[in-house]
Amino acid sequence: MAIKYSVLDLATIIKGDNLSQTFDKSVRAAQKAEELGFTRYWFSEHHNMPNVASAATSLLIGHVASQTKTLRIGSGGIMLPNHSTLSVAEQFGTLEALYPNRIDLGLGRAPGTDMLTASILRRGQLDNNYNFEFHIQELRQYLSLENKNSKVRAIPGEGADVPLYMLGSSTDSAFLAAKLGLPYAFAAHFAPSQMEVAFEIYEEHFQPSEVLDKPYKMACINIIAADTVEEAHYLSTSHFQAFVNILTDQRQPLLPPEETQLGDMSNELAVHLNRMSAKTFVGDKELLEKKLSDFVKLNKVDEIIVSGHIYDFAAKLHSYEIATEVLKVL
Repeated sequence: MAIKYSVLDLATIIKGDNLSQTFDKSVRAAQKAEELGFTRYWFSEHHNMPNVASAATSLLIGHVASQTKTLRIGSGGIMLPNHSTLSVAEQFGTLEALYPNRIDLGLGRAPGTDMLTASILRRGQLDNNYNFEFHIQELRQYLSLENKNSKVRAIPGEGADVPLYMLGSSTDSAFLAAKLGLPYAFAAHFAPSQMEVAFEIYEEHFQPSEVLDKPYKMACINIIAADTVEEAHYLSTSHFQAFVNILTDQRQPLLPPEETQLGDMSNELAVHLNRMSAKTFVGDKELLEKKLSDFVKLNKVDEIIVSGHIYDFAAKLHSYEIATEVLKVL
């Protein structure tokens, strides 16, 4: 049986676009993903980033869900420490009522921003010992019908059939996903180093639940595809420049390939870039068929989540087309 394939969208702001144009491109990209047979289209929660417009994640999910018909729309993910579990239950309960059986709730514990911004989001309550498991269970309680006799209820939210997904970029999340019996999505698109070990931990320690009877592994990777290898590498320079900007803390809108400056980086920066982009796949259909087939066979993933920054919107949609041709037969 072929693996599923999905999209992670950061609502990336490209040079020359305003926010309305950015959101419009997310809608059109989701519509293209739906047409191509992608399973889900997720938005990630980030804050205080000049190149990322997905801060109000649930609002963006609702907007894109209203402009699509069958595609599952969700979070990849909501950073739970930034919110009360009651408000998350209410927001996603509302989304589920508006778009039944189409909403996903991926959960992470990272701040999705710098620590100063995280402190503001959390009203100064930065807790290094945040009990992620407790708050996931609290969220589950609000979403359950069993909560109807509680003094505090999530309305909307109570009884909402919103599937939960555990997100992670380290082995800590693997242990928790296994313990709770939840699907596990690893953020290999920017933090690939622990992916193999995390997947091994998840499989070894997995406890069947009412959600899953066996592990379900999702790998988020970058795919930048074009008709030729040369064109794909040209398009990928925007993506790698965005990574360099993260590493050097020089955030800015996504640059076109001709404005990137990758030729004069230090050896130390190049090493960090190579580590960060280890699960970035660039090429034409033929090259990607081999690379992605090897990746899926080696890691035995159930679903690929496609990420990747491409400046030219038409080229981005064409990259989705090529990726679909490859992924649907893996």
